[in-house]
Amino acid sequence: MGVWGIWFGFTLMRVALYLGAACIVLGLALAVMPKLRQQSLGVIVLSIVLGAMTVSPILYQVRKARARPYIHDLTTDTMDPPEFVDVAALRAAAPNPVEYGGEAVAEKQRSGYPELRPLRVPQSPSEVFDTAVAAAKAMGWDMVAAQSEAGRIEATDTTFWFGFKDDVVIRIRPEDAGSVIDIRSKSRIGGSDIGANAERIDRFLKELSGRLDADQGHCGLECE
Repeated sequence: MGVWGIWFGFTLMRVALYLGAACIVLGLALAVMPKLRQQSLGVIVLSIVLGAMTVSPILYQVRKARARPYIHDLTTDTMDPPEFVDVAALRAAAPNPVEYGGEAVAEKQRSGYPELRPLRVPQSPSEVFDTAVAAAKAMGWDMVAAQSEAGRIEATDTTFWFGFKDDVVIRIRPEDAGSVIDIRSKSRIGGSDIGANAERIDRFLKELSGRLDADQGHCGLECE
């Protein structure tokens, strides 16, 4: 809602974690006292339940972050990642620069997200481009640029809870008789994205692939 900034939000999460843990400890401590347990069992149970409800989602995010590589820049092509062009101006004040981190980042990605690969399709780049723009809009991203001649689409995705701005660039190139689609997603702030960029890439490629398959099937029926 824009009432406070991201870092204050993180502070509130930390405070909530401590208060939730305190409620659990206090509830358990009171539960072992027979007299208090008899008089205030409902309050004790409520304290433990509310504490657990507060602590659990925060600990889940911490555990999720520790299970992911400490990176915030993901791409389907680590050797030649798509470049941000029009988005660069929007990231001028962002802590994370537009430049790719090189082999150090690529190695962490290959270790943590070996499934990220380019999408290869039989359609031509011109056929893929409009469908890719439609897929990006369907994802709810804010379009920044759509350069059909360059085969480049740039957009920004804003996360729900904290309003993080993550930028995306999609590159469409000809390959043999079809096309190869690469996508790169990068956070503007933070060292770890807790897997958000990889999940975004996966969702987009599935969305695009589904749309291309549907278009091809529709065309096939018309052609018959």
